[in-house]
Amino acid sequence: MRKIINAPQDVVTEYLHGLCLAHPDIVRFEREDRIVVRAQPPVAPKVGLISGGGSGCEPLHVGYVGHGMLDAACPGDVFTSPVPAQILAATKAADSGAGVVYVIKNFGGEVMNFGLAAEILTRQGIAIEKVLVNDDSSFGPGMDMDRRGLGATVLVEKIAGAAAEQGRSLADVANVARRVVAASRTFGVALSPCTPPKLGRPTFDLPEGQFEVGVGIGGDRGQERRDLMSATEIAALLMHKPVAELNITNKTRVLTLVSGLGSTPSIELFGLYGLVADQLRELGAVATRSLVGNYVTSLDSFGVLLTFLVLDDELLDLWDAAVHTPALRWGM
Repeated sequence: MRKIINAPQDVVTEYLHGLCLAHPDIVRFEREDRIVVRAQPPVAPKVGLISGGGSGCEPLHVGYVGHGMLDAACPGDVFTSPVPAQILAATKAADSGAGVVYVIKNFGGEVMNFGLAAEILTRQGIAIEKVLVNDDSSFGPGMDMDRRGLGATVLVEKIAGAAAEQGRSLADVANVARRVVAASRTFGVALSPCTPPKLGRPTFDLPEGQFEVGVGIGGDRGQERRDLMSATEIAALLMHKPVAELNITNKTRVLTLVSGLGSTPSIELFGLYGLVADQLRELGAVATRSLVGNYVTSLDSFGVLLTFLVLDDELLDLWDAAVHTPALRWGM
């Protein structure tokens, strides 16, 4: 294992400390609770938006705390969900009197711990709406309970965050978030495993000349293993299920997220995006917006997630709204 770290158990805390020192005008690290909150909380009551999950998927989630996205984020250990105490602290930091929306990826620990926190805080008088993100197309129709929350998480946080900044109600912000989930699908592949610091070795063995199909973001294997293909063939493979499930056809407006899994270079990510955009045009779809880079990762895995969001006028306007976070910013 070759990593620029001190002790494996300190990796997450040292990352959070450094992130907030690098962006002191945007985020603050609450060390005791191990959460990240906005440096300048909203003055007027607005719907709070929080999320959280296992570390190792950076910049998810702490990199998206700031104007136009999250009010707070609670990171767990690497590939481990945050504990209820973190979620309670993050919720109280995000609550300015208009209620709080939880953006929850469909992983067992996150669903359970955010659910426990919601029960406690609801009894204390804080209004909570839970939004489950389950955009993983590697599980077929009828398997919604198994679908993991992947790339659509970033899109939910951005678009629902913009709605919250507009002063919309708790129910309205949650409804916008659920619309994004329903209109999004993600498919991923990996050409290498990752190496969690505490494990000290790759999470699985992958023979030369093969790759994993249908991966998530927790260092796990995919749904199947295939011989390595050309970039054009990988683009078609990534697109197949999301296109079919979202019924992307002539004149469909699409937001495309191409996210590396940590070690995938930009030259390959942008090359892949070009192939995806070409194939969308062949379908008659309109590649309306795009985001290409490392936005949802899996430590140092070499791979890619492809996410499509079918846009309407409202979702497009909310996507284009100003955002200012450590990892995503425009319009300000």
